Amino acid sequence: MIHTHAVSVGGKEYTFETGRLALQADGAVLVRHGDTAVLFTAGMGDGNPDAGFFPLTVDFEPKYYATGKIKGSRFVKREARPPESAILISRMTDRTIRPLFPKGITNEVQIIGNLLQAAGDRNVGPTAITAASTAVQLAGLPIEAAFAGVRVGIDPATHQFMLDPSYVEVANGGLDLVVAGTADAITMVEAGANLIPDEVMLEALEFAHKAIVELCKAQMEFVGKTTVTPKVPTLKPETPDEAEAIASSVTKADLDTIQGALKKDIKAAIDAIKEKLKVQYEAQIEAGELDWNAMKKHLDKAFAKNMRENVFTTGKRLDGRTVTEVRPITCEVGILPRLHGSALFQRGETQAMTILTVGGPGDTKIIDDADRPEFTQSYIHHYNFPPYSVGEVRRLRAPGRREIGHGLLAQRALEAVIPSKEDDAFPYVLRLVSEILTCNGSSSMASVCGSTLALMDAGIKIKRPIAGVAMGLLNQAETGEYRILSDIQSFEDFDGDMDLKVTGDADGITALQMDIKVKGLKLELLKEAFVQAKTARTEILNKMLETLPEARSDMSNFAPRVTSFKINPDFIRVVIGKGGETIQGITAKWDVKIDLEDDGTVMIQSVDGEKAKGAEAEIRALVYEPEIGDKFENGVVKNVMDFGVFVEYMPGKEALVHVSEMADYRVNHPSDMVKEGDTVNVVVVGADKMGRTRLSMKQAD
Repeated sequence: MIHTHAVSVGGKEYTFETGRLALQADGAVLVRHGDTAVLFTAGMGDGNPDAGFFPLTVDFEPKYYATGKIKGSRFVKREARPPESAILISRMTDRTIRPLFPKGITNEVQIIGNLLQAAGDRNVGPTAITAASTAVQLAGLPIEAAFAGVRVGIDPATHQFMLDPSYVEVANGGLDLVVAGTADAITMVEAGANLIPDEVMLEALEFAHKAIVELCKAQMEFVGKTTVTPKVPTLKPETPDEAEAIASSVTKADLDTIQGALKKDIKAAIDAIKEKLKVQYEAQIEAGELDWNAMKKHLDKAFAKNMRENVFTTGKRLDGRTVTEVRPITCEVGILPRLHGSALFQRGETQAMTILTVGGPGDTKIIDDADRPEFTQSYIHHYNFPPYSVGEVRRLRAPGRREIGHGLLAQRALEAVIPSKEDDAFPYVLRLVSEILTCNGSSSMASVCGSTLALMDAGIKIKRPIAGVAMGLLNQAETGEYRILSDIQSFEDFDGDMDLKVTGDADGITALQMDIKVKGLKLELLKEAFVQAKTARTEILNKMLETLPEARSDMSNFAPRVTSFKINPDFIRVVIGKGGETIQGITAKWDVKIDLEDDGTVMIQSVDGEKAKGAEAEIRALVYEPEIGDKFENGVVKNVMDFGVFVEYMPGKEALVHVSEMADYRVNHPSDMVKEGDTVNVVVVGADKMGRTRLSMKQAD
């Protein structure tokens, strides 16, 4: 039986439908939102009690047919690896739903989303999140509550918050905020902003949550029309004997030895306790009476519990810091002097080395996503997280979702302060790469700080320097107490309840990302976290500016320079030449890169300024349109005729000087004055009946 349900949220129509498509999936829903249509399915397999983690996979697959497009490649028309925009949607959905499943679940859960139709004028991510929630409920999977996602922007005309803004409205309004949550609380945030004040961002979160409440209600009403068979999850089995062994053998004094500013010190203390336990229970472990892996997990739980309790009772963290204290910071710039810009930012044990490469217009990145029109990017940020950064040995693979997500977060953090081609006449393409060399938490925020310094080291006049900080949370459900932690390290992230990343300066926010492990966060707590984050990021930024107070006055000598000028668009074909012969010849001759735009803008990229000038002169000569009064020195006499001489006044351009225009006295024959190869000064005096340029020698003196 087909079931449908329609609802209007914030003036936007949503329609939910099930029972017509994907009939063998545990749960399937078609959600329509304006011109967007997404099909989401959810299924749950058997449980594996030995699984060391919750095997949840979320995949969102946009198809080119959804926007009436065929993939641009001439040789491959089938969709392959999803674009980064789709990976980000999958990641946001995963981060939203994962904490809503029961702890200890070992069933394999798979959620697949297909974009069937879209207008291509707005991002479909929030609709995908809402559809995933509905599919999971229809499948009877054991989640805590319905959830939904919305995107919030600022109306560029009224400056009011708006739901589901278009790409154009996002760009003009300066806010791109995606929020997901349940009817009770927010669970996930992803945002880019043009230095939005903290207070405005909080108001936007509140505005978003009101719409989320309505969407959650609509889902429950829709699911209520169907017959759902709840599925029972397989949970990790209890191991009371192992828990008792840890409780009776590991004292608080033992657990308090697990501390230090370095990750290796903490691991060494944990390993010392493990060694003690292994010796004490060696016989039982070998006899199979106790499971060593289960014992290690209970020790980890005891460590996490003790770490949290110490923060509440003593106010001290593993490395001795208070809850608001930022780890020691060191910064270096210009560490790779032949590169265009470089910086090493270290906070505590976490190191991020960021390298900036400056390119010309020809280096622009073309984005051909299935769910929106083709567009270009002239600012790119990539983030790499090699195994050695966390002391591991494993095979290097292509960047995963984490690397892509962190790269996009750092890119958003600085996007608002990068000079633009339109507003700042900045013709360069910038690629930043952050190499995480050592990680003990907050590496994405270290990459933001390192990127700011690398840009300034390269002499890029960014509008404002930006810093970032990761905030954590320790929550006591029994008492309602909580502690917000500034600048969290890895153990506080892993065993804490929140990872809130905030970037900006003392005046506003440029990017936001939040993941939580509890069932949701109230806005009141988020307000407090924002205040603490502003203090922390301002402190970090001040420390950065001690190293490099402002951008260097000049770009690196190794960075290319772009010379820009305009020609008559009608002459573009002249510059290109037959089959590109002319422009390729100029490029090879002067060792430059040349880019032409439809409006006649010519951009010449070269590390050598003199070569750029030579290429510019040659192009200007090709497109030169003579005007009366233009003077040229040292024109070369090419031919001597009875009636005058032909002079090459510009490279490749010749015109006649009639014998009557050679001197202010009578010249019997042109050869009496000049011979081939002589240089003379000439001036344009007009054109003959056929439109050919006429020159004069006597009027040039």
